[in-house]
Amino acid sequence: MLETIERINNTINEIVFGPPFMVLLIGTGLYLTIRLKFFQFTHLIPAWNETFGKFLSRTPTGEAGSITSFQAITSAMAGTIGVGNIAGVSTALAAGGPGAVFWMWVSALVGMATKFGEATLGVRYREIDSATGEISGGVMYYIQKGLGQRWLAIVYSVLAGLAAFGIGNMVQSNTVSSEIQARLEPWLGLSPLVISSVIGVILVVLVGLVTLGGISRIAQTTEKIVPLMALFYLVGAVTIVLINLPQVPAALQSIFYHAFNPTEAMGNFEGATLGMALRYGFARGIFSNEAGLGAASMVYAQAQNTPARQGMWAIWEVFLDTIVFCTVTALAIFVTGTLDTGETGAVLASTAFDSALPGPGGWIITIGIVLFAYSSILTWNFYGEKSWEYVFGSEIVKWYRLLFLLFLFMGAIGGLELVWKISDTLNGLMAAPNLIALILLAKSIIEEKDNYFSDVESQQEKEPVTKT
Repeated sequence: MLETIERINNTINEIVFGPPFMVLLIGTGLYLTIRLKFFQFTHLIPAWNETFGKFLSRTPTGEAGSITSFQAITSAMAGTIGVGNIAGVSTALAAGGPGAVFWMWVSALVGMATKFGEATLGVRYREIDSATGEISGGVMYYIQKGLGQRWLAIVYSVLAGLAAFGIGNMVQSNTVSSEIQARLEPWLGLSPLVISSVIGVILVVLVGLVTLGGISRIAQTTEKIVPLMALFYLVGAVTIVLINLPQVPAALQSIFYHAFNPTEAMGNFEGATLGMALRYGFARGIFSNEAGLGAASMVYAQAQNTPARQGMWAIWEVFLDTIVFCTVTALAIFVTGTLDTGETGAVLASTAFDSALPGPGGWIITIGIVLFAYSSILTWNFYGEKSWEYVFGSEIVKWYRLLFLLFLFMGAIGGLELVWKISDTLNGLMAAPNLIALILLAKSIIEEKDNYFSDVESQQEKEPVTKT
């Protein structure tokens, strides 16, 4: 049965991640980058000032929304900064070689424009229930209201709800289970099934306690967890890079060289072709920063903010996720020389951290994976239930949450490789309707950006000049 599922999935995956999809994915980001006049680069610092800068000053926006802008980005980053930043990067390197990192960067740089568009449209086309004050928004709403194509919105919603069981559920719980199991099995002497089952039950309880409270409780949880877990992991990874600083130039040279040239076999590493570097770099890039999937637009739509300003938060989300977190993970693996061990997934990252920081290094990975995965699971539960609520109505929400918890347990005790492959396929399938919508609604994205800066200029002109 599993062999049949894997064979079918592999066939679909070859189509989904074939040349046409790659062109659509990167092409959409490049198209928006050009249409926005390279906005994510020319306005990167102003975007910081309008987002994190204003958060630090606690300037209220006065806009409608169920959560703050900071809660929105921490919830979105909870969905993106997950095991993809550790296990995903490691898998990309093990399968695609050093060049895969370069193509992850490319997916992120153009993906910053893609995600700006997703967040902007998410807020622009959101709906607010006048009776309950409940907010609904995301890809399905800007497809329906912006394009008038409800059937395409339904296709996206069904696929997104299914994808949530993989990328934001089983992959996360499976990686947590595998990592903890590897740490505890020598100490406890119990069978892997017993340990993974206990971990699955604990995850189900901890996730259920938060997700049953809806987006408000999820946002309150992620705004506390995400900054702490990000800082914790970043300090550990940067420490390893600094300890091995003389090896960094060679690592960067290898990344750029093998982005356009095959990687030869070394040690237990079997080598990689240019096609493998491209494929795994883009696939894991999507898995990591999710630019193009559109899921984060559902939580950005909940923010107390204007469309374009919330889009600026999304730019920094992608930058921090891939350019910062994925890069330090990759460099930690390169500078420690552990790529040639032949390991993959979280084990490869753990091996690198253990070799550089004997004792605490491996635990940094373990704790990082647990926190990253837990926060991702919370956010993806929201994405999945909102997607299916759009299609089946509010009654489906409680059933979706229960089904989500069941799959969470199954992921903890299941195999990793097939889950990763199915998740990649579902990611590609759900991205297609969203990418089409972004291209067709590019004018609306540009309009929101231009209107925002026109308002900013008007406000500056109205401000009185203080004479000294």
